[in-house]
Amino acid sequence: MEYDAIVLGAGHNGLAAAVHLASKGWSVAVVEARDIAGGAVKTAEVTLPGFRHDLYAMNLSMFAGSPFFARHKDDLVAAGLELVPVANCFANLFRDGTWLGVNTDLDRTAQAISALSPDDAAAWRALVARFGVDAPHIFGLLGSPMPSVAAAKTVWKAWWQLGSGWLADTARLILSTPRAFLSARFKHPHVQTMMAAWGMHLDFPPDTAGGALFPYLESMANQSFGMAIGRGGADTIIRAMVAVLKAKGGELITGTSVTGLEMVGKRAKGVRLADGRLLTARRAVVSNIHPTRLFGSIVGPRQVPQRFSEGMARFRPGPGTMMIHLATDALPEWAAGAELKSFAYVHVAPDMAMMTAAFAEAAAGLLPREPVLVVGQPTAIDPSRAPDGKHVIWIQVRVVPAEIRGDAAGHIGETDWDSVKEVYADRVLDSLETYAPGLKGSVIARRVLSPLDLERDNPNLIGGDNLAGSHHLDQNFLFRPLAGYSRYKTPIPGLYVCGASTWPGAGTGAGSGFMLAKMPAGV
Repeated sequence: MEYDAIVLGAGHNGLAAAVHLASKGWSVAVVEARDIAGGAVKTAEVTLPGFRHDLYAMNLSMFAGSPFFARHKDDLVAAGLELVPVANCFANLFRDGTWLGVNTDLDRTAQAISALSPDDAAAWRALVARFGVDAPHIFGLLGSPMPSVAAAKTVWKAWWQLGSGWLADTARLILSTPRAFLSARFKHPHVQTMMAAWGMHLDFPPDTAGGALFPYLESMANQSFGMAIGRGGADTIIRAMVAVLKAKGGELITGTSVTGLEMVGKRAKGVRLADGRLLTARRAVVSNIHPTRLFGSIVGPRQVPQRFSEGMARFRPGPGTMMIHLATDALPEWAAGAELKSFAYVHVAPDMAMMTAAFAEAAAGLLPREPVLVVGQPTAIDPSRAPDGKHVIWIQVRVVPAEIRGDAAGHIGETDWDSVKEVYADRVLDSLETYAPGLKGSVIARRVLSPLDLERDNPNLIGGDNLAGSHHLDQNFLFRPLAGYSRYKTPIPGLYVCGASTWPGAGTGAGSGFMLAKMPAGV
């Protein structure tokens, strides 16, 4: 069969590219190896019937604020997409039994900070005001191909409006460690820690260069705009995109993988599928497959220049992630305060020393003694995800090793994840029990997904890396996935790449798929 474009991988970036190309009148087929679309955005009843768990991504704020959603909002909403706004966005727990959180009511957030430090409350308000100035330019840069005329225009406009000082300050922000950026602005360690915890969602412990930007943007965006989750589950965006794609004449082919690239001369002109079919593409083959997978098994090393092949082989994954999904009789009874039950995220990251240690232990191949936890409480905002009076709890363990060499606590002797995951999940829940007494007693059922399980379900999540590649500075911006190839093209004419391994990286913003599909040249 012949199409204008064939998209490999039905993650949200691949679907975004397909939807936008179809809206331009292209005939499009999306090929997905799994039986269902979604990639790292999936919702399923993995514990008990009626309990819908977001297997990986839960926070859809980036999607809600994305240019892709703005462009296709009417079609997506008509196709059933529903987002639920969140006012109580995130909170952080501390060792002294207290907590600090961010609510969209600025006065309320500032009052809580003022109880710790009036100077920090003033600094928080000042940073919110700065964000109002920064946001159009920073998000404009994040929403432009890298490099591009659009990116250059964004920088020029910022210089024209705000001057060289603003450019210097923003460059310093992009290069800074979380600790350096936060300690320069806030006095109280609780305020610094609350923001620094966002760095652990990527692969930025407190003292890693390039890690300040994400905590700044997430904290300020939550304060200014709130958070969003999907009604009934994060897969609301996937189901809607698939419906819009089909309504525009596109096709979704599931349950079969791509085994090879079909070439005509030196140009990619289609793909061969595991079920024997040959699909041809008049204009483009767009891959939402991790580039090390694409150029390691589907495309042979002799089909691309040696420098490119070697660069792709060196593309470094981020640390591993474990997911624990609980079906419970109740929300956690947080010892620090009942108000915590209303927050979408509760970070168990009580100080920067703990974050630093957990990351270092995982990087060394050790199971962290005290892991950083992101506890999601989606049924506090969207009760439709569980039977009446019941709840689902979403626990992301950040970070853990992809391959276990030992246990930092010295208690676990096994080194394979299939043997270790339930035992380590017990450690996680024991740790969480100290902050939420009685939680274990409320658990009806649980499902533990190790880094190995994540990769089994989605080969893009190599070693359980839910980022599809480290975001450290040597693999970000112009270097994602490789210097000279950050604009989605590859050395093979007609073959393009998108997804979290490409600029602007991980998250649910559909940035790379949409930017690729909008490009006037090539695709």
